[in-house]
Amino acid sequence: MNRELYIGVMSGTSLDGIDISLCAIDDKVCQEIESHEYPFPQDLKDEILNIISGSTTLEQIGTLNTKLGNLYAEAINSFIKDKNIDNKKVKAIGLHGQTLWHNPHAKYPFSMQLGCPNVVNAKTEIQVISDFRSMDIANGGQGAPFAPAFHQFIFGSKKEKVAVVNIGGMANITILGKELKGWDTGVGNVLMDYWIQTCKNLPYDKDGEFAACGSVNKELLKGFLDDDYFKKLPPKSTGREYFNPTWLSNHLPTFQTIKDEDIQRTLLELTALSISNDIKKTDTNLLIVCGGGVKNSFLMQRLEKLCDIEVKSSDELGVSSDFMEAMAFAWLAYKRIHKQKVDLKSVTGAKKNSVLGGIYG
Repeated sequence: MNRELYIGVMSGTSLDGIDISLCAIDDKVCQEIESHEYPFPQDLKDEILNIISGSTTLEQIGTLNTKLGNLYAEAINSFIKDKNIDNKKVKAIGLHGQTLWHNPHAKYPFSMQLGCPNVVNAKTEIQVISDFRSMDIANGGQGAPFAPAFHQFIFGSKKEKVAVVNIGGMANITILGKELKGWDTGVGNVLMDYWIQTCKNLPYDKDGEFAACGSVNKELLKGFLDDDYFKKLPPKSTGREYFNPTWLSNHLPTFQTIKDEDIQRTLLELTALSISNDIKKTDTNLLIVCGGGVKNSFLMQRLEKLCDIEVKSSDELGVSSDFMEAMAFAWLAYKRIHKQKVDLKSVTGAKKNSVLGGIYG
């Protein structure tokens, strides 16, 4: 089978950019050809965060859906132009959309991603595959995380006992083995980013330098880890609707004298420990890390120390840590076009594997 061209588009919980990847895909290979990150406008980021943390209206939701559709389309068209891509040769765009709310535990469970696929189709003249999570939820699953299926596709042939961790705004883990396992371990970068933005007006803690200046507050860390989420057994998934500034502030009132850098250090330890605690429950001997957390060298050091196994970035294995998730949604678009079910029921808890996503255009 000749490989087909797909574009994957991902803007994650951190809202730090729009990742776009062009991939050549068949049933055995997903090869990244071109990739680029486009900026996420600050005013739109603020609007999304305000909606998540406060009240909203149907008009705001509808307007934001169209705004995001326009933003994605503009980024995709810039990508096509910048990389000199013939859009007629692109089979489809895999568009995750921007998660606004994720609640698979509700009486009427749902996961809401905005970014109108019809707008993207109209402005790029390429088929769009979107709304990937709804069918898994309809079949009783969490609708997340989806990365484990792609990690299995990319790394499943390795002889080592492998775990893959993606550290974005949230963090998720994949355990490769006879039965694929995966879940959200909890918070990734989102609270560390929030705290340094609050204290230093910086977008993120470069290399974990601010955290490295501080010390872990053991009592605060214990309070964090006592949260029920970390005690839940998989399948489980989470997002900004749970781990957010309100969650953090609820833990801080009795700790008014803690230095800012000590809170930053404790938040980094929370991310590292929530991942390593889950790793230690497996017989993994190789941890592959992808996502924005790879760039935090202090976090990577803590992971290696706490897990006490070999830790590598996916870049070291030839797969971009920055664009892994965008590649995953290109691959999921391929699966949808070819009406192939995605092997996720052992991850999400769905009663069966499903063909995921709707086709627009």
